[in-house]
Amino acid sequence: MSPFLAELLGTTILIVLGNGVVANVVLHRTKGHGADWMVITAGWAFAVTIAVYCVNSVSGAHLNPAVTIALASIGTFAWAKVPMYIAAQIVGGFIGAVIVWLAYLPHWSETPNPEHKLGVFSTSPAIRRRGANLVAEIIGGFALVLALLAVLSPGNFAPGSDLAKGFGPVLVGVIIWAIGLSLGGPTGFAINPARDLGPRIAHSVLPIPGKGTSDWGYAWIPIAGPIIGGVLGALMYKLVWTA
Repeated sequence: MSPFLAELLGTTILIVLGNGVVANVVLHRTKGHGADWMVITAGWAFAVTIAVYCVNSVSGAHLNPAVTIALASIGTFAWAKVPMYIAAQIVGGFIGAVIVWLAYLPHWSETPNPEHKLGVFSTSPAIRRRGANLVAEIIGGFALVLALLAVLSPGNFAPGSDLAKGFGPVLVGVIIWAIGLSLGGPTGFAINPARDLGPRIAHSVLPIPGKGTSDWGYAWIPIAGPIIGGVLGALMYKLVWTA
């Protein structure tokens, strides 16, 4: 498997399971309808863990343009590979969202609120204040990349060791769960441009009854925020942890 295909498939799996748990909670007449934020954050944590296990050995399982750009910004990933990785991640996000749409096909017409339908695909703020929303996503992206680099650092795991390979993805899931529980309230913790952009494109083109708009005026925030925060988190790690 090529790294491009690994990132595409890994992101597809991530979105199928991550957006899938949102669909199960917010769409009407599902078995999980009305479950709470704990279910959504846990589902996303498990989704990330499984996706990372699936492709980590091939591509490093970035599954997130903010992670890819952050690693390149500190010299641990080649800039020449960044466009390929990002393209794969966005395409994977789109495909994963289409699969979720198919899995819950009878439930779109049963759900009257267009915001709930959009929420299955992409994030939106609890209180719409773009400056504050951007700050929240920057903080989330910062926490994600800093935690990934620090928790999985050589101080905790020997690089390439069996322990790192076997247990590392579980810790990545724990990081996602922690961020969702602690920082996810303001914006729904996109922390991943591909997780938001790919599915938002799917929402805009799929035949979903009563879907409303795709909220493109907000879409730049879950793209810019995680990337800015991720780069800052990587730089913090390099300056403080490895100085």
